[in-house]
Amino acid sequence: MLDDRAKLLLKALVERYIADGQPVGSRTLSKASGLELSAATIRNVMSDLEELGLIVSPHTSAGRIPTARGYRLFVDTMLTVQRDQIRGHSLAPDQPQKVISNAATLLSNLSQFVGVVVTPRRATVFRHIEFLRLSERRVLVILVSPEGDVQNRVIFTEVDYEQSQLVEAANYLNAHYVGLDIEQVRERLKSEVESLRAEIASLMSAAVAAGLPDSPEQQAEVVISGERNLLSVSDFANDMGHLRRAFELFEQKAQLMRLLDVTGRADGVRIFIGGESQVIPFEDLSIVSTPYEVDGQVVGTLGVVGPTRMPYDRMIQIVDITAKLVSNALSHHK
Repeated sequence: MLDDRAKLLLKALVERYIADGQPVGSRTLSKASGLELSAATIRNVMSDLEELGLIVSPHTSAGRIPTARGYRLFVDTMLTVQRDQIRGHSLAPDQPQKVISNAATLLSNLSQFVGVVVTPRRATVFRHIEFLRLSERRVLVILVSPEGDVQNRVIFTEVDYEQSQLVEAANYLNAHYVGLDIEQVRERLKSEVESLRAEIASLMSAAVAAGLPDSPEQQAEVVISGERNLLSVSDFANDMGHLRRAFELFEQKAQLMRLLDVTGRADGVRIFIGGESQVIPFEDLSIVSTPYEVDGQVVGTLGVVGPTRMPYDRMIQIVDITAKLVSNALSHHK
């Protein structure tokens, strides 16, 4: 457990390193912390912090820099955020896709890093469903949305169904589940499956699975803006390997989608500091993200991706305020 003096010195070190990007020595730390401590005392405290894995001495430098663990302690216990410092920005109600695109650009412009926005997911709601036997254990599922859009999915069943059985199952679904989205159907099936005949229950479960996209990436997409901003960040510009890995992340998008999907199931701003996430195990990248809403319902996630050495207090403000702007713009769009 750190005492107050060690916490204050760690806070000063992190803030100075974020501002300057240079290892922090004991003399600089003494001035930055405002504590009247001898250089020897500060060196002893820094040695203790290093043993705890909170700071590290790079190469042969006499100064120290924060580790991912040090950043995490700073963000969780020492960071103070004034959420009203960023004003004068707005997102006009418009086509949802344009709002999302503008939000990604706004995040990028304000942060000078990379802005990312996950588009709202659409629930798969059906107005009508049909099953058509194609061949042995191959069935075509036809889903008609309330807007008249038609989706065709081929499913493979464990048993071979007669067309009469397929009609019976479709009639049951159309009579009891029309107007619900596929997730709601899935939940109802969990409680009702025991009371249904085995072949109908099995076929309906397969139809539900067919109505769901295979992965979150197919339900939504990530809009990214400002990747080139990383070219001017010294942490990346001086190491082409770091820069290459970052750009590969933005090109693939799937990893980023999975990480942001975690944020969408949480309240408030979340911060993933380099290497903490198994999804994006990059020591040199951090993500500040938060969900946004439409008419009170969480529908997507947005955030800023940048170097581990980022001003987290300002990033939290930017992300938090942009999420509110997006929520307002989309909720007012009719």
